[in-house]
Amino acid sequence: MRKMQSSGDTEKPISSGSKSGSNSADLLVGQRVHFAGDTRRIGTVKYVGGVEGYEGKWVGVDWDNGDGKHDGSHNGVRYFEAQGPKTASFVRPHNLSSGIPLLKALEIRYHGESTKEEEDEMYVLSATNKRVSIQLLGKDKIQNKLSRFEELTSASLAYFGVSSAGPQGHINTTIPRLKELDLTGNLLSDWREIAAICKELPALITLNLSYDIMSHNISGMPLLNHIKVLVLNHTGISWKQVEMLKDSLPLVEELHLMGNKLREIAPLSSDIVHGFDYLRLLNLENNFIVAWDEILKLSQLKRLEQLFLNNNCIGRIWYPDHNSSSETPNGHELLGESFRPFQNLRCLLVGGNKIEDLASIDSLNFFPNLLDIRLSENPIADPGKGGVPRFVLIARLAKVETLNGSQVSPRERKDSEIRYVRLVMSKSHDNAEEIKKLHPRFAELKSFHGIEDQKAASGATGPQKMASGLISITLKCVAASIGEKAPLTKKLPATTTVGKLKILCESFFKIKSIKPKLFLREEGSPFPTLLDDDMASLIDFGVGNESTILVDEDC
Repeated sequence: MRKMQSSGDTEKPISSGSKSGSNSADLLVGQRVHFAGDTRRIGTVKYVGGVEGYEGKWVGVDWDNGDGKHDGSHNGVRYFEAQGPKTASFVRPHNLSSGIPLLKALEIRYHGESTKEEEDEMYVLSATNKRVSIQLLGKDKIQNKLSRFEELTSASLAYFGVSSAGPQGHINTTIPRLKELDLTGNLLSDWREIAAICKELPALITLNLSYDIMSHNISGMPLLNHIKVLVLNHTGISWKQVEMLKDSLPLVEELHLMGNKLREIAPLSSDIVHGFDYLRLLNLENNFIVAWDEILKLSQLKRLEQLFLNNNCIGRIWYPDHNSSSETPNGHELLGESFRPFQNLRCLLVGGNKIEDLASIDSLNFFPNLLDIRLSENPIADPGKGGVPRFVLIARLAKVETLNGSQVSPRERKDSEIRYVRLVMSKSHDNAEEIKKLHPRFAELKSFHGIEDQKAASGATGPQKMASGLISITLKCVAASIGEKAPLTKKLPATTTVGKLKILCESFFKIKSIKPKLFLREEGSPFPTLLDDDMASLIDFGVGNESTILVDEDC
């Protein structure tokens, strides 16, 4: 018999006493394991037994990171189905670990000397799902003093091979004050083990199970009314499973569900999501949601304040009309008269989607308390893809106070609204109905800022006529090959074309040898807008009074 050459044969198992252990006896199909010596190389057991042509016992593993040799078949024989063509491999049992109890991992993590990498992993998730470093007790107080674990309030055991709660009662007596626990990337998959851990930690508020591929069976979960923040990113969970967890977590305030390939919100007993009475933040970023109908199913979550939908596939947004009908336009259940859809939503992040229509932007004005909006990386917010610049978004969004992560100051709002009105006036005809349809806030803003229709006096010609449309702009040269030049402030007609301004810049800065490229720098926008149409006027691009234009070289 030959010896199979596989990923398991080419790597050495860990030595005795290392943090991952080597409990590989009696591995079962469906069990979560990691490769011995590498707690980040995690997979699911798909097969245990012999392999034709090779001696001994083998374990077929489908690796989470796709680092395998085949698809579950070998030499034409199918042993199991893997998730991809090269995500699986056969491994000797002694080269796999089925994990260790939580307290064993805790002892390894904090009782011995920690590495720089491990110290970097001491963090919790903020409300915006960012890592925030946490201060425990200080290494001098916890290392080699296991008895002081009772003082721990936060612990990170990311990628430590944790697979179980361990003996009943031990967790509670060892770390009774623990409030925040990060179990990212471990071997936990059985919700009964999660329940056992949580029941022994009565002070636990925040639990992170990201990258733990959880079982679909959630039946029998006990009441865990002390958990307020639950992170289930990249766990493979479906919304139906989330609904099954709902009754066990009645006081949850933050729920993070990033990267779970969610396509639909599927309530168990109706068309609208009920319950989650204390949920303030719901994170659905990096999923596959396409239809806004799915998001409307969340509209009755009465305390929902923040909804994160970045990096999905949403193409359109609208606010349900419930003034007179008994149903929303999609046939969803109607909210009571005392509660409007998304009544308390104040933050909506929809960056990185496929929104390309201004009607979606205008619909955001109907959300009663929406103040913080992210629209970046959508076609509608990218002038280079036919979208509109920041000042147009601000003008069309009446209540927004933070756009794309940047605060909208009172001055920026005023300047944006005035520029927007003048832009509409420069393009629109006298058809009031058409203007109202295309620019719902135009009349309101025009009246509010006291902007009169620009009509030249009878007989006015030449400079007198042009003076009514002059704007002051600052030209700043940033081309590396030109060298340092002082900024210039010029008054030009708003109807000046980009092509004409390029010619003027060649004269202003004496740069006959290069071809200039112009960018509009806007307050609050992280990147300047390229003025790429030589035939378009400055007002077409929203260049207003006191704007700054960067002059670069076209390579």
